[in-house]
This record gives sequence, C-alpha cells and structure tokens, in this order.
Amino acid sequence: MTHPADTHDLIRVHGARENNLDDVSVELPKRRLTAFTGVSGSGKSSLVFATIAAESQRLINETYSSFVQGFMPSLARPDVDVLDGLTTAIIVDQERMGANPRSTVGTATDAYAMLRILFSRLGTPHIGSAQAFSFNVASISGAGAVTIEKGGREVKEHREFSVTGGMCPRCEGRGEVSDFDLTALYDDSKSIREGALTIPNYSVNGWYGRIFTGCGFFDPDKPIAKFTTRERSALLYKEPTRIKVDGVNVTFEGLIPRIQKSFLAKDREAMQPHIRAFVDRAITFGVCPECDGTRLSELARSSKIAGKSIADVCEMQISDLAEWVRELAAGDGAAGDGAGTGASGASAASLAPLLDSLGDTLDSFVAIGLGYLSLNRPSGTLSGGEAQRTKMIRHLGSSLTDVTYVFDEPTIGLHPHDIARMNNLLLQLRDKGNTVLVVEHKPEAIAIADRVVDLGPGAGTEGGRIVFEGTVEQLRGADTVTGRHLGDRTALKQTVREADGAVEIRGASTHNLRDVDVDIPLGVLCVVTGVAGSGKSSLVHGSLEGRDGVVVVDQSAIKGSRRSNPATYTGLLEPVRKAFAKANGVKPGLFSANSDGACPACKGAGVIYTDLAVMAGVATVCEECEGRRFQASVLEYTLGGRNIAEVLNMSVAEAERFFSGEVDGAADARIPAAHKILVRLADVGLGYLRVGQPLTTLSGGERQRIKLATRMGDKGGVYVLDEPTTGLHLADVEQLLALLDRLVDSGKSVIVIEHHQAVMAHADWIVDLGPGAGHDGGRVVFEGPPRELVEDRSTLTGEHLAAYVGA
Repeated sequence: MTHPADTHDLIRVHGARENNLDDVSVELPKRRLTAFTGVSGSGKSSLVFATIAAESQRLINETYSSFVQGFMPSLARPDVDVLDGLTTAIIVDQERMGANPRSTVGTATDAYAMLRILFSRLGTPHIGSAQAFSFNVASISGAGAVTIEKGGREVKEHREFSVTGGMCPRCEGRGEVSDFDLTALYDDSKSIREGALTIPNYSVNGWYGRIFTGCGFFDPDKPIAKFTTRERSALLYKEPTRIKVDGVNVTFEGLIPRIQKSFLAKDREAMQPHIRAFVDRAITFGVCPECDGTRLSELARSSKIAGKSIADVCEMQISDLAEWVRELAAGDGAAGDGAGTGASGASAASLAPLLDSLGDTLDSFVAIGLGYLSLNRPSGTLSGGEAQRTKMIRHLGSSLTDVTYVFDEPTIGLHPHDIARMNNLLLQLRDKGNTVLVVEHKPEAIAIADRVVDLGPGAGTEGGRIVFEGTVEQLRGADTVTGRHLGDRTALKQTVREADGAVEIRGASTHNLRDVDVDIPLGVLCVVTGVAGSGKSSLVHGSLEGRDGVVVVDQSAIKGSRRSNPATYTGLLEPVRKAFAKANGVKPGLFSANSDGACPACKGAGVIYTDLAVMAGVATVCEECEGRRFQASVLEYTLGGRNIAEVLNMSVAEAERFFSGEVDGAADARIPAAHKILVRLADVGLGYLRVGQPLTTLSGGERQRIKLATRMGDKGGVYVLDEPTTGLHLADVEQLLALLDRLVDSGKSVIVIEHHQAVMAHADWIVDLGPGAGHDGGRVVFEGPPRELVEDRSTLTGEHLAAYVGA
C-alpha cells in the first residue's frame, strides 16, 4: 500500500490567467525534467515564472514574520484558481548581474571569499585576516581618548585602533580611475552668470544656476579663466557646505563631487541619452596606475603563496586556477613549492576542507563551460547566458533535494559543442531528486526532456493555451508550430554572394585575442562563430564598434519601467501625438499618459498600486479611466475615427494598416513616420504585440527584437547583430533569416555573432574563432563560405554544422 506522503508527485495548475494565459490547466510530474516550448510571447514565461515560481516564492516569504516581510519585496498572488503540490522554487534566469563596479565573478560566487581565507592562512608574509585581501575594505587607523566606566566611575583612557583592508587607496577598489575633461564642464571664457556651465540641467536660469551664482565663493560675473586658485578649487572641489541663497537654505558642493554622485553613481545604460552623451564626452576612465587594475593595495599584493599573490591568481583563467588549487592541496608541483606552511602557522593539510570546497567551485565553472573566465572579471560585463551559468554554480553542489529549479533558456550563448554539457548538468539536478522546469527553443535541449508542454498556437492574444502535452517523440508528430518545425534544418546555400569590399582588422588583441588579422567582407551576410569564450565578441565589438557607419545591436538589456511601452521606446508615439494634436487643434502633451493627458486618479498608469506594508501589494484597474490611462476629455479627440487609447490598444499589425491610410474611413490617419516604425516592428516578427503594452510584460526575445527594429532606423552601412536568435522560436528563425537577406539585398553589410546552425548555414561567409575558449582560443581557425567549413570539418563548428545539415 502506498504511503499517503508518496502520493503528492504532481504540481497541479488550474485556471491560470496571468498575462495572456487563457484559463490554463496543467499537471506537471515532480522529479522530472519538463520543457516548455512555443513561439515567443505564447505564454511560457507567464506559466512557469509568473505563476508557478512566483507563487512558490510568495508562499515562502509568508513563512517569515511580519517584521521581516516588511523588508522583503511584496509579491502579489498570481491570477490562478488552484496551485497545488508546489515545492521551493529556485529561479535561474537570464537577468544580467548588476553592473556594480565592485562586483566580480569571484565575489558573486564566493570563490574570492575562499581565496581570501586561504591567503590569510598560507600567505607569506602574513599581513592580517581575510579582510586584508578584500578590495572592498579600506585600511584605516586612529587614536584618541575614550571614556569608559570602571568600578562605578568614568575613566578616560587612550586607545588606538587600526583596520587592515586590501583596498587600493588610489582607485578605492575599482581598478580604474576617472579623469574629468574640464573643457566639457564649462566654457572658461564666460562667467557663471553668462552661462559658462555646460553640464546638463545646470542652466543659469535653473536651480543649480541660482546656487552657483549666489554662493559667494567666487565672483559670478568674472570669466572662469580669471578665477584665482582658491575660487577655481571652490568651483570644482568644494565639500558640501550649507549656504543661504535668496533666503532659502541649500547645500553648495563643487562640480566634480556633485557629478560623481548624480551621474557616475548610476548605471550608464539607465541614463537619459543626453546625460550619457555628456558622461562619455566629459569623463575618461583608465586603469589605475597604482594597482595596475587589480583593485588591491600594495600590502595585499605582497603576500604570496608559491610565488603568486591573490591578484595573480584572480587574473588566471579559472581552468588554470583550478589546476593550481589541486596542486596546492596535493602539496606538490609548482604550487606546492614553499607552500607547506604559511606565516600564520597554518598548513595546506589543515586547510584541506577549504581547498576541496574551492576546488569544487572552480571545477564547476569548467564543467559548465565557463573555465575561460577569470575571477576578477566584472560581473556586469557577463552576457545573459554567462550570468545565468554563473548563478548555476551556486546550485550544482547544493545538498538540497525535492527543489523546483526553473531555467530560462539555459542554452543561450552556447555553441552546439557546449549544449551537451549543459544538458548533462540539467539531468544531474533532476537525478538528485529535483523537479527541473526549462523554458527552451533549442531542439538539442528539448530532446532530453521527460515531458514537453507546448503553448500557443500563436503569440500574444492568439496564444496562452496549451496545444500539446507529452513526450518529445509525440511532439515530433504533433500538428503544432513547434512539432512541425522541430526537425527543421536550413540547407547550405547553392550560391553565395560575392563581397564588394572588406573591413580590415589588424593586430586585434582585446581580452584573449592573439594579434588577430582578419578581413570582414562587406555587402554579404558574414557570421562570426566559435565556442563560448573563443573571442567572438572581443573581435567584433572591440574592433568594429565606434567606427563610422557601423550600427551595433548588442545584448544589453532594454531599460524600461511599467510606463514604457513599444510606442514610447521606438519613438512611434511622437509622430502619433503630433498628428492627433494637429487634427484636433490642441497641444501634443494631451496625448501622453505621462504628461498633461494623464488620468488624475492613476496618474496615467492605468492601475492603482496599493502598498499594504507587510502584506503583498495590490494593483487594481483604475475605476476612473477603466485602465485606459487618459482623462475622459482627451478620449473625445479622434484621428481616423479612433481615440489615443484605442490606438495604443492596437496590435502592431493593426496599427501598421491604420497608419498607412488604407483603412476605410481613416484616410486622415496616414502618418508615414509612424508607419515606417511599425513596418520594422512587423519585420522582426512582432506584429502581434500591442503598441501600448508595458515593456515589463515582454519576454527577453521580444525586448531584443524591439531593440533591433529601433536600431534598423539608424543610418549606417554595416549592421552588427549579437546573437539575434536569442529567444526565437524555430519558426521565427526563418523570418529572421529573411530579414537578414532583405538587409543585405538593400545594400547593407550584415555581421552576425551567432551559434545557431541555421544562421551559419545561411551565411555567405563564416569567420570561426577558437579552437577552444579563453587562452585556448583567440585565433581565427577558419575563414570562408559555409560549404568549405562543412567539407573541412577541421573545427568544432565545422563538425556540428556538418551534422546539422546532414553532410
């Protein structure tokens, strides 16, 4: 007889309606690997992340006291009738790691913390505890009289203290120093009152202008070129000082510390375009000359194990560092020389548990295909796929079982050679007794699933339903978009285009590149490929970005709040607002939900957010505007018979027809500027998207394609695309290839960094880097048309492409 506790072997979802889900019900087996497939926007992430994982996390948060919950993010209950059989969910998503300049691969995975302990015990000379090797801890000391109570009376005693940290004092542990170009801050031929300051938002008529004019630290009517040394120092470096200007108490601060706090403390990508342009113009970043970019003080670099400092080992490739740690643990070889006992009296043998744990962590990096990284690599520079795999490191050695691991396209950024290793890791997690849920598009990753749940049939409002459940073999015969395309193979071209020129790259040595000389052909579709870490991005971005006429669409995330939508991000709303204003004789600001036309109740958000403090916050549709975001009076103005809310609720395909002026009764809605943007959005496969849909509800693939559509409007003859198949369904890859062909046929040169064999097979020219990753890569191992690469089979890419096309 089965024990009652063993009967709970299903995760049951009934009536899920999150985002575009259409009352979805599904039962998922526990301790199995389930793949979720379907076109982009079909509802995969809504079911897996926004429903199952979100409810698991919300329930776990509710186990904490109300006091603790007050410090945690508020999670609303997903829109679902029944969620049963949930286990603890661990989400391993594609979100890039924060761009905090103090965060590195080492600090993000605890490998650096273990190295610091190792050097504090075995390093010679012994310089202090583990914090003496931390680039986030500054060395400070002090002395003075302290009052303490002894025997019922107060006694003054002289005390001294000191903290030994590892932070480089010059760059404060950042590894780079910034220099200001003063000519970009002010025009020294003018006075402050004449508008000398050229910093954004520092106009003489604005608030900052009044502060700098009335501060009294310098003459506002004297040209800055004639300032005394003291006046110039006050203008540039004055510490925060309380002053009174026009009867108001304010704080005056020098230009440079103020810019550092207001501009440099922010992520560059989150800045407004004019602020970003100013920062790029006014500030130059260079390697710190004192620590040579290691972030560590001279004292921290002086302590060594077997001739290597902690800075040296963090600079090593992780695969080499893993070998060094193994030799240290064994007490022989190069690492073992003189490393038997440290200055603190500890020995390598006594630190065996620490060395084993550090070795296991480093071996996990190698096993997951990240052995080419170094521990001092800033975490903000990792791609989405690299960041996701770095997060996986924490879970591979975990002792937890009966956990639900949720992965969002774990094969992103992986060469076909590396996908097999990723599959093994997913199966390892499952075989330990865990439930593994994977949102995936790659056939090689779908093939290992125990069960497949296919959503569709289309995207957006045409999706949100389960169209297939079963095994991979059953999916191959199913009449769904995924089933029909699962066996798709793009054939090699019979004839390839001829180049009409070339971009010469000479002596490229960024990161792991080894003085690479290569000619990138123009006028054709050129694909740059190679295993992860072979140097593709270093070659293309390091040598082509910034050149005249080169338009780069990289993998950096779109920054967007819940007020941002495709219409605002692409610039579509601007000509639409102006057309509405012109047709109705009113000002354009009325047709923006972030400006004059906003509903006063919800301030243009369409929903009202209620913060319930220690309970989950609630979002309710605004009763006054019924979610339309605009004042009722604004909705009386129409263009082509539609008001602004109705226009924003259109799909891209509908809006494209509407603004072409070809819809009956809407001839006055012809707006060529808007129509051109909508055609580009439809070209990248986003015809189903609503133009007013918040960016926060879009999937990763949808966001990247919005970015691609936007950049396609830029003037330039060379387009550089970084893995444009990210997040694309098999059926959409054909549409992408057609788009790339149209770009080339229109006279553009297209350079694509890509792992997808369909794009390689469709290329006119391939540049393959390798042969391996890190210091085993960085060389061009093949140049030529795809057919020659397949015939040669001399590289890993050649082998996998030959297998793909069935050669």
